[in-house]
Amino acid sequence: MRNTYQAPVLELDEQDVTSGELELEERHSLRRVAGLSTELTDVTEVEYRQLRLERVVLVGVWTEGSVADADNSLTELAALAETAGSQVLEGLIQRRSRPDTATFIGRGKVDELRDAVIATGADTVICDGELSPSQLRNLEQQVKVKVVDRTALILDIFAQHAKSKEGKAQVELAQLQYLLPRLRGWGDSLSRQGGGAGGGSGGGGVGTRGPGETKLETDRRRINQRIAKLRREIKAMRTVRQTKRSRRASSGTPAVAIAGYTNAGKSSLLNRLTQAGVLVEDALFATLDPTTRRTAAEDGRVYTLSDTVGFVRHLPHQIVEAFRSTLEEVAFADLVVHVVDGAHPDPEGQVSAVREVLAEVNADRIPELLVINKTDAADEETILRLKRTWPEAVFVSARSGQGIAELHQAIADKLPKPAVDLRVLLPYDRGDLVARIHRSGQVLQTRHVDDGTELRVLVDERLASDLESFRH
Repeated sequence: MRNTYQAPVLELDEQDVTSGELELEERHSLRRVAGLSTELTDVTEVEYRQLRLERVVLVGVWTEGSVADADNSLTELAALAETAGSQVLEGLIQRRSRPDTATFIGRGKVDELRDAVIATGADTVICDGELSPSQLRNLEQQVKVKVVDRTALILDIFAQHAKSKEGKAQVELAQLQYLLPRLRGWGDSLSRQGGGAGGGSGGGGVGTRGPGETKLETDRRRINQRIAKLRREIKAMRTVRQTKRSRRASSGTPAVAIAGYTNAGKSSLLNRLTQAGVLVEDALFATLDPTTRRTAAEDGRVYTLSDTVGFVRHLPHQIVEAFRSTLEEVAFADLVVHVVDGAHPDPEGQVSAVREVLAEVNADRIPELLVINKTDAADEETILRLKRTWPEAVFVSARSGQGIAELHQAIADKLPKPAVDLRVLLPYDRGDLVARIHRSGQVLQTRHVDDGTELRVLVDERLASDLESFRH
């Protein structure tokens, strides 16, 4: 039975089922290339527009772990940069006990970085870490090109991919929280605006002098006002989300959340399990807006499956805070399906990073089902090693469908089981109660008699109280 069971499906084209093809086409048709700049250049009195894609050099500081760990981290940074629309030209790693407080990489490495920027023609440096405002300023002054840190890069990707009103508000909040301590002014922009409101003539005088407020202070005040407004909006959206969650809980429908590292195949797995047809893209953070779908276990119990935003090593705290209401979907689930990319060079590191974020949103106590995805792309030696590491995990391929039936069964086995055993006689006009039993409980026996339907059922306490008057 386990190998032949298929979840209830909608009639959808196979290609659309696995990749959300229509939404994918829409995204690509509207995709913004980060850093696409328009420059005006005079050539014999003719102006033309020169479009330039950001050409970047990556730089990381290796403070702990192995060489492979450092390489993996920079490889991931390259994937992030490419997802943001940049062209990666070179990567440098500096071995230090800790990042340099002034320039992140140290004085000697700055010269080497500057040489690499000149040799490659790069216009941007991306650092594998979160830099302080002074580190950013010092590094920019010395390498003479724009410097971006890992946090700003991730925020840029989130800004490109956010689609819903809630997602856009969360991303803007995270960006503003990141920007606020990094505001700086140049030249005349730091001049004081006139203070006071008195009379006088001749361009000044009594009542018109005073320090007023700098452009920097004005920007900071406006940003703080915008942050306060966004927090109010997100709080209101959070209330709506809590109401929906309460409605699902009151119906007795178990909730399953799909969590995992970015690009581990969570959306593909949701599509394979429920035929949801949501967007799938071979890019980091393709999913920012959670998708919830209903499906049924083999015994008929209905449960919900929710796709969530992907995690990554050192996920910026601004993102975790801004997306807290979204991430709480995981904390309130009955089961977390933790998806791991089996073909990734460091799946163990991915698992640790995801569990770290789950702990931040108090979801580390939720029962977890580890699912190793992309087994069709991983070599046999890796699969054997992962089976030794996680013997309880389910190994699947969302692309080929391998192991999906076993995953359905594993989810059903871990869902909370109704605890109250009842025998009831339901009149034929109470089909609503029969439907509720099938949705959230288990029907053990059925017999049709003259007065109605005799059922032996396993249900939760809430439904048991509603069935009390029909006990037989």
